[in-house]
Amino acid sequence: MEIKGSVALVTGANRGIGREFARALLDRGAAKVYAAVRDPASVADPGLVPLRLDVTDHEQVAAAAAAAGDVSIVINNAGIGGSGSTLLEGGFDGARQAMEVNYFGTWAVSRAFAPVLARNGGGALVNMLSLVSWVGRPDFPGYAASKAAQWSLTNALRQGLHAQGTLVVGVHAGFVDTDLSSWTDAPKISAATVAELTMDALENDRLEVLADAETRKVKAGLSLPPNVVPAI
Repeated sequence: MEIKGSVALVTGANRGIGREFARALLDRGAAKVYAAVRDPASVADPGLVPLRLDVTDHEQVAAAAAAAGDVSIVINNAGIGGSGSTLLEGGFDGARQAMEVNYFGTWAVSRAFAPVLARNGGGALVNMLSLVSWVGRPDFPGYAASKAAQWSLTNALRQGLHAQGTLVVGVHAGFVDTDLSSWTDAPKISAATVAELTMDALENDRLEVLADAETRKVKAGLSLPPNVVPAI
């Protein structure tokens, strides 16, 4: 996938990993990068094109696809943690919201932009996943389940969009140093590192990014018996 001269769209591009994705695309020579966010006024980086998009609002998703018809790279980065839903107590509102944003939001954006990518030569679709796409967590089960669903969706999109020549990339990482993981003092990698590794994957047509050592360890452990898969 050639980034130089391309037109890209990044959801949730006003902060965290999304902001680093957008910056990295510009650094690699993208001609235009849409920053697709709920509040366009929150996009302060020069060179980005603000675009209103709440991934849970189907009318806004359709409008964004119509407005950004020149896109050849779509990065589904927008996501939430689903806080408030614990494993054995309390309500499910946080978990439902995580599924709505992380899974259904990614699905809606991917579905809307698939024809755009096809018209523009196939291009690439990138989904920001997680280490917990593969390993459930009792401390944040709703988020982990939404990422597992998003990983399944990514695999389905890879197969479903193959015929139109779309590269589908899944990006997995453990804790990244953003607001989403500010609650823990566990080791973290930088959002810039995730973005750079993803740009490398795009330019080399790689289907998957394993951004840190912990993620690589868990992925390798999937082939082991369930009782010895590394815990996180």
